[in-house]
Amino acid sequence: MFKSDDTGKLILRVALGIFILLHGIAKVTKGVDGIGGMLASHGLPGVLAYLVYVGEIVAPVLLIIGLYTRPAAAIVAINMLVAIWLVHRKDLGALNGQGGWALELQGMFLFSAIALAFTGGGRFGLNNK
Repeated sequence: MFKSDDTGKLILRVALGIFILLHGIAKVTKGVDGIGGMLASHGLPGVLAYLVYVGEIVAPVLLIIGLYTRPAAAIVAINMLVAIWLVHRKDLGALNGQGGWALELQGMFLFSAIALAFTGGGRFGLNNK
């Protein structure tokens, strides 16, 4: 019925971009001090927390408009790996109350970003690739 890889990539790009951007907007309003504290507790400089703005504001906007989709998706994937490492490590093997993976949302973000990093954003974007 419907067959368009480019339309599928557009939907995936825009959905992932919007959903991650919402997390970024929350961090703009609340700040990244908590993330800085988590990084510091692992022996990393707290100032690295500001990179979350790249992963949750800049990269998602690039995904939405279809510009530099592959690197933007790679940045989102890295951002998700760091988030899982910092916040959700204890739940990696856990199931939720409905029998699904406790990290379904984080996993969906991560693997969608990895898929876009491999496929690119399709022709319905500013890069047209």
